[in-house]
Amino acid sequence: MTGSEEPVLLHTAGRSAHITLNRPRAINALNHAMVRRIDEALTAWERDPAVETVVITGAGERGLCAGGDIRAIHDDARDGDGTASAAFWRDEYRLNARIARWSKPYVAVMDGIVMGGGVGVSAHGDVRVVTERSRIAMPETGIGFVPDVGGTYLLSRAPGELGTYLALTGAAVGAGDAVLCGLADHYVPSDALARLVDDLAELPVREALDRHMRPAPEGEFAGRREWIDSCFAADTVEEIVRRLLDHGDPAAKETAETLLSRSPTALKVTLAALRRARRLGSLEQVLEQEYRVSLAALSMPDLVEGIRAQVIDKDRDPRWSPAGLAEVTGTDVERFFEPLGGRESGLGL
Repeated sequence: MTGSEEPVLLHTAGRSAHITLNRPRAINALNHAMVRRIDEALTAWERDPAVETVVITGAGERGLCAGGDIRAIHDDARDGDGTASAAFWRDEYRLNARIARWSKPYVAVMDGIVMGGGVGVSAHGDVRVVTERSRIAMPETGIGFVPDVGGTYLLSRAPGELGTYLALTGAAVGAGDAVLCGLADHYVPSDALARLVDDLAELPVREALDRHMRPAPEGEFAGRREWIDSCFAADTVEEIVRRLLDHGDPAAKETAETLLSRSPTALKVTLAALRRARRLGSLEQVLEQEYRVSLAALSMPDLVEGIRAQVIDKDRDPRWSPAGLAEVTGTDVERFFEPLGGRESGLGL
């Protein structure tokens, strides 16, 4: 395999070290080998006094990372025993926690599409740069899954109920709303990114940012906060949908219709996971909870069906089971949070 074909490219330039996710045809979707490679690089660079900053970018024009390799998860859930997915998630979530705790500046260039696992390798960093091209989302409920990679930690801490809205709908946000929600810190126009990266080789992070930062453009949430906060504060998904339908704003009604197209089970588990995440103390404890939820989802029909409909067959017509919110019981939801005994990830320790 030549260097250009490696799924993760590593190099150093001056005072900075660089991670480039290099599967552009798959919008740099993460697989297990990529997660391990990034972790190994962070281990080496943490010990290297010549490396003062790490910068993560994505190859190609479309984005940093579209998420995890869900085709592999689909095949493991349908045909395997779940062992491969469990091992991937354990290492991926450990990496997410490591990025959050890393001892040197970790600069994530969140240009273009940043979804799911892409959020996990960027939004836990301490310097998160967005551009006018950024589209950031945790779209898991649309494939019968639940936000993971620390997504429920991040979204549970967004202002008001914006995180609940993003987690349940899977909606993508641009730069201004990403900064408002705490998923990003700084806005840099995309045509200045190359100069920013060059400057990071020579300058401390703050000095390099100061040369290129601009005020983030206002997002869409400023005009929607009233109905988002009032509707998504409800304790059940059914009540959220009812409030949205009763509100009167056309955007609220559209949001209700979006929710009703998502996996009913995934919606209810996601709401429970977010509310629990607010009460949990650390990112590691939330990742431990997400690991339990992810493993439970592997054995449920909606994950395989959701990936089939959205990614494999692309008919966009998933047949959820159960098909309606009323059929998903509290007991059904609780199953996703049960301790795993000897199969725990150890992240919450």
